[in-house]
Amino acid sequence: MSQFLKRFARDEEGASLVEYSVLIGLISAAVILLIGTVGGKVTNAWTRLNTNMNGAAFN
Repeated sequence: MSQFLKRFARDEEGASLVEYSVLIGLISAAVILLIGTVGGKVTNAWTRLNTNMNGAAFN
């Protein structure tokens, strides 16, 4: 039992897994925020373009 606890204390695989999980979570959150921000701007740009094209057709 004592050897198991010593090996467990020296083992760093679990810590690496947690670090990578946190890193993946942060990257995922950043990507979701970026897509939300860019998506809104793209939607507004297409709406303006559509409005301008419809207005130009009647002039």
